[in-house]
Amino acid sequence: MAWKFERVAGPYRGPCGGLAWDGGAMLFSAIDEERILRFDPGTGETAEYRRYTGRTNGIAFGADGSLYGCQEGGRRVIQFLPDGSATTTATRFDGRIHNHPSDLTVDSKGRIWFADPYSTTLAFGPQIFPPLDHASVLRLERDERRAWKITRVTFDTRAPRAVRLSPDEQTLYVAEGATERQGPRELRAYPVRADGSVGPYDVLHVFGADHRGAHRGSEGMCLDGEGNIVACAGSMKSGPGPLVYVFSPSGVALEAHALPADLPMKCAFGDGDLGSLYLTTGEGLLYRARAIGRRGLA
Repeated sequence: MAWKFERVAGPYRGPCGGLAWDGGAMLFSAIDEERILRFDPGTGETAEYRRYTGRTNGIAFGADGSLYGCQEGGRRVIQFLPDGSATTTATRFDGRIHNHPSDLTVDSKGRIWFADPYSTTLAFGPQIFPPLDHASVLRLERDERRAWKITRVTFDTRAPRAVRLSPDEQTLYVAEGATERQGPRELRAYPVRADGSVGPYDVLHVFGADHRGAHRGSEGMCLDGEGNIVACAGSMKSGPGPLVYVFSPSGVALEAHALPADLPMKCAFGDGDLGSLYLTTGEGLLYRARAIGRRGLA
């Protein structure tokens, strides 16, 4: 069954990024406009949820309802507070400011796992803090004083773009690789050890290349109710074009669906039954596919 995507919001200036279902509407980030917007599927209206977000890309709710965002413009992960303000988590790893967080997921313990790649877009302010000498998946967690600290999770990534945890939190899925950087473009599965470290990864899918160039890897992913990985990837420049893939936890490609717009960014399930898939694009658009035969992970 082909999935039919309809445009429900946009275009906005620059790309749209992170998605998060708040129980009644879909939040999504308009990165360059420095806003988080809220699409209400009941009315079809889009309203401003937050402004001055500092080019926030990935967003995610914790189990306690806290909303976190990857603030690429500030090179930090922030928490959006109910009163309209925001607070900063830890920003230094080994005494240095980390890179440009792009995507994140929050586990049942309240720990924040985030992809921390390099970016060609400069952060705000004077460029006096050089990037780290590695681009890794990092984890934020609170210490015994309730202060945030950062732990490095991956030691073999060059350009992690997106992260998700399996339903049992025993596997960390990482979308690795960007077309503008050397290195593989893969969907990886890392086993998570009891101490929070990860073991050697399995490659679930490889995004290849053809006579037109390297295929664009995955920029975002989510899980369906059966624990399958729904990943958006590709572009019109090379390969099979912009697609949404469905992979089993072992990497079997179960489905692939063509998209009506270029440069898919993030995807997430939403609507009352979590039966619709929302998707943002690099062209500043929000799409939705309904009645796709899959539901999101509750």
